[in-house]
Amino acid sequence: MFGGFTIEKIIMIGVIAAILIGPERLPHAAEWLGRTARKTREYVQGARSRVQEEMGEELGDVDWKKLDPRQYDPRRIIREALLDDDTPTSAAPAASTSVAIPRTTPLVAKTFSSEEPPPFDDEAT
Repeated sequence: MFGGFTIEKIIMIGVIAAILIGPERLPHAAEWLGRTARKTREYVQGARSRVQEEMGEELGDVDWKKLDPRQYDPRRIIREALLDDDTPTSAAPAASTSVAIPRTTPLVAKTFSSEEPPPFDDEAT
């Protein structure tokens, strides 16, 4: 199987193309197709060699499956981020650790007036 095409489909496309192009123009079309395929192969090999030159030894260490954008599920990413254990694993003194008390009252939006403006950070962008 070639990228979703079976051999039968490729042969059928070739037969239809040969009929549509005709016997007079078929040799020129085949020559053009061969040139285009060679140029494309050279382009891909050149790009691959440039990437290998620039990445060097690190190219073999890349986990390509990890970089595949099809694997990203926003729901899974958010779930993992929310369920991540944020407790430090370093050896902290047991006496200084505190237990977080869950909030039982809802947050109330504070209203500001002209006498008491909201805080402003002039260094923020």
